[in-house]
Amino acid sequence: MDEIHRLNPRTTTGAQTADLIKDLTERLPATFVYAGINVTDTPLFTGTRGAQLAGRATLITCGPLPVRHGTRQPFRDVITDIENNLDLQQHTPGTLPRHATYLHQRTAGRIGSLTRLIRQAAITAICDGTERITKAALDAVQLDHLTETHHRPTQDHTRSRTR
Repeated sequence: MDEIHRLNPRTTTGAQTADLIKDLTERLPATFVYAGINVTDTPLFTGTRGAQLAGRATLITCGPLPVRHGTRQPFRDVITDIENNLDLQQHTPGTLPRHATYLHQRTAGRIGSLTRLIRQAAITAICDGTERITKAALDAVQLDHLTETHHRPTQDHTRSRTR
């Protein structure tokens, strides 16, 4: 269940939803995965219903996807998977994974920002008829406010990394 941080068990609707989640976890032989942002800063685990949810959940703090994890390159792997699903007629496979370091810095390792960046560059490539994604096309995409404000490489840094 995504966007769990929006659940507030102290409201009528939130209480009903929390009760439903509790009932489902008790009755269904399944593992439930809840995803949310800063859930400990929300009312999610407060009050009686929140305490019941907290008693049934194990909190796993996740950060941005790393460029490297041991010998693996999970961020590059995600980029490759996304690129393999592009349907751009003139796009050269392997182009995007070559920019993994830049893409990680540009998106702060956030998968949502990465997919928005590549999706917007692909839409632009379709609309302008180039049918391919280049680094210049990626540079032209404006991302979400958080990423643009805190993690956008400066022009000087971008130039020095592409030489």
